[in-house]
Amino acid sequence: MNFLNPGVSRQSANSFVTLSSSPSRSLSISGQITSAGPSPVDVLTGDGYRAGGCSGRHRSRNPSKIWAVIMTGFLFPRTPTGQGTLLPPPPWHYSGQLLTFEYRTDVDAIRGHLPDGVELADEDPGAVALIWADWQSCGDNLSELLDPIRAQYKEVFLVTRCKYRGETYTRCLFIWVDKDFAMMRGILQGYPKRMGSIHMTRPVSVGKAGPRLEPGGTFGATLAVNDRRIAGGRFVITKQSDNNGFVNGHPMLHNRLVPSIEIDGRDSLNELISSSVSQVEIGQTFSGDFELSLIESPAEELHLLPVREKIGGYWRDVGVTWRSGRTLKRDNL
Repeated sequence: MNFLNPGVSRQSANSFVTLSSSPSRSLSISGQITSAGPSPVDVLTGDGYRAGGCSGRHRSRNPSKIWAVIMTGFLFPRTPTGQGTLLPPPPWHYSGQLLTFEYRTDVDAIRGHLPDGVELADEDPGAVALIWADWQSCGDNLSELLDPIRAQYKEVFLVTRCKYRGETYTRCLFIWVDKDFAMMRGILQGYPKRMGSIHMTRPVSVGKAGPRLEPGGTFGATLAVNDRRIAGGRFVITKQSDNNGFVNGHPMLHNRLVPSIEIDGRDSLNELISSSVSQVEIGQTFSGDFELSLIESPAEELHLLPVREKIGGYWRDVGVTWRSGRTLKRDNL
């Protein structure tokens, strides 16, 4: 839509426009900026110069003008330069190690976590996987790799399988991460991410301060939330494997939810979405025996999905890319 003047269109990716005639009055508008010649509207870019209106590059000294400032950035904060945004736009690339504990729990407990319209999986509906992951991630320009605090993070997530409109999906019921940028990715992708303290043993190829990737290699993993440990696992390699289990092997099915600001019981954002990774590269993979403990905590629910039967434990080296998802159902205000 042309908010200002008919004519040649000008638009900035991942941007919005703020119109203001004075420092005390502003209006945010989503859309494209258009201008075909002299206009009472100037568009300010990150360097403070106008990108629309009269031709040429200069600062306007007309106090009656309405300033249209392009704010850039994929996620917030959106600023004139976009430099302070928490995440770059996708694609996002991930390389890391996964420690997976697959087990069976109570089917009724799984059913209680599925929203209307989403059903239990046809086969082995009580199967879940609790997965520790140690990731390094970055955007397409790889800049985070030279500033590792923005690239490295760990997470723990519990997934199950489910069915929607006849298709089988993997769904994340709980997930904890230890960096803010990883949490914000979850808001976009529909993961119910929370902050946690996450640790897992790293393999080594020299010395004694770590296990080797060979039979007998033993790994530990812990998860604490609000200073309380809620999960701990121990995994021992028995052999190489051609798979990493079966629960976490389907497209993801998630809900993106944001309550309305009126706090009236409705959701401003309510979408059922699906997404998958691409450019999957599989490294060394091992299977083995495991022990897993889920510890009760006053503000957590993970222990309500107890281990009833062990299926298998796995360690895997993996690299993937996430580009986008698709909306399956939308019920927004």
